Amino acid sequence: MFPTVTDPATPRRVLILVENLPVPLDRRVWLEATTLVAQGYVVSVISPMGRGWDQAREQIEGVNIYRYPEPVEAHSGAVAYAREYLHALWHMARLARYVWRDHGFDVVQGCNPPDLLFLVAALYRPFGVRYLFDHHDVSPELFEAKFARRGLLYRVMLWWERLSFRAASVSIATNESFRWVAIDRGRMAPEDVFVVRSAPKVEKFEIRPADPAVRKGAKTVLGYVGVIGQQEGMDLLVEAIDILVRKLGHSDLHAVIVGFGPHLPEVQRDVEARGLAQHFTFTGPLYGEDLLRALNSCDIGVSPDPKNAMNDISTMNKVMEYMTLEKPVVQFDLTEGRASAGDASLYAKANDPADFAAKIAWLIDNPAKGHAMGKIGRARVFDALSWAHSVSNLLAAYDRVFAKRG
Repeated sequence: MFPTVTDPATPRRVLILVENLPVPLDRRVWLEATTLVAQGYVVSVISPMGRGWDQAREQIEGVNIYRYPEPVEAHSGAVAYAREYLHALWHMARLARYVWRDHGFDVVQGCNPPDLLFLVAALYRPFGVRYLFDHHDVSPELFEAKFARRGLLYRVMLWWERLSFRAASVSIATNESFRWVAIDRGRMAPEDVFVVRSAPKVEKFEIRPADPAVRKGAKTVLGYVGVIGQQEGMDLLVEAIDILVRKLGHSDLHAVIVGFGPHLPEVQRDVEARGLAQHFTFTGPLYGEDLLRALNSCDIGVSPDPKNAMNDISTMNKVMEYMTLEKPVVQFDLTEGRASAGDASLYAKANDPADFAAKIAWLIDNPAKGHAMGKIGRARVFDALSWAHSVSNLLAAYDRVFAKRG
């Protein structure tokens, strides 16, 4: 059924599967892929199309990219999830045949969600292909955060997660909390779990002067970058800004919201209904120079992700990016949020927009202390949290999976 590539002189070959973002837009996956290429690996990626990345096949920076038509994101119910995931799995299995023919692969790296990507790898297990589980999201907790309930689908996702860990020869975790999930809930051996943090490549996050066109003449500019979905807490951020403007006297305030997501129209309606439109700019997704220009023009980075079972143990990429650009951070008090930011952030009471507003107000009133916090954050990134510090663990994880394969 599948021709076997057995030439011992070939370099290590990897196929990476991504369902929820196109590549190279998925920054974590792109850093992993390009790092492996730099080490001499042959790397292929299968991802959806979307956000301007609509070419079915191309090679970028040595990475072979195969894309399939973008699925409709599931927002509710088992049927919607089934459609999204079956669409992705069918196309991934279809495209994997072409990758096998064109380049071959020894390891399949599945980047969840969903926790079903091991099914594609299983097709190639008889040919010695191993599965590496790149644990991006705790899917059961993600479902609970989206829909505020557990029930049958939650239990199904717990089962899928167990199967993913069981199928994996090695797993990589985004932080120590995820590592513990792999060991405790996934029952993986500790020596088979490697922490590869989601972190910025600091060379690309240069500190530059603010752009007056972004600031729009405001005294204080807040910056948000990320997905705008059900679980990101944008409603709490809008309420906090309402409190800042109407109750705390900070009317000379502007918020720059960078990103896209299914709840963007709802957030914009909320802003309009509160009469806050003049205090917000929604830029849509920005990349590269445009993203740097927007973030460098902000004074404070905000991360309004509410405290719940998922967010509490998740590392937020936006927090790392704010820190890299020397921005003080305001976020709710989350376990991994503190692990990332330390003294570079203020921590509001869980899911309390009034306290979130108060923390922002304190930074506005104490700019020198906010500047010092920004310095602390940038130092933390350079000293311990940048992508350069994760490279050795990524390569060690691959050494481990190839040792098992042999």
